[in-house]
Amino acid sequence: MSEEEVRRVADALDEVERIEDPEARVRAKSAVMAAQVKRNKEWSAERREMILKLWDEGRGLSYRQIADRLGCKLSTVQDVFRGYYGSGTTRPKKQADGG
Repeated sequence: MSEEEVRRVADALDEVERIEDPEARVRAKSAVMAAQVKRNKEWSAERREMILKLWDEGRGLSYRQIADRLGCKLSTVQDVFRGYYGSGTTRPKKQADGG
């Protein structure tokens, strides 16, 4: 992982947040959010592929090792194997057991 690139992106986002004119700041934030929406699907697919590669059909790393190696949550790795794609806010609720 290149921490330098991540730092530069974070610095650029900080600059957007420091735009003094509230209207210009919101326009800039909207543009950044719109651009990221386009990337999210591709980035998520790439992460999914890497998770599956590292797991190697059970011959590779454990779910926890994958999460640690990729710097993501264990639940994110687990979701790949559950076939779940989406935000936590839209995740289906667990069914209650019983009659």
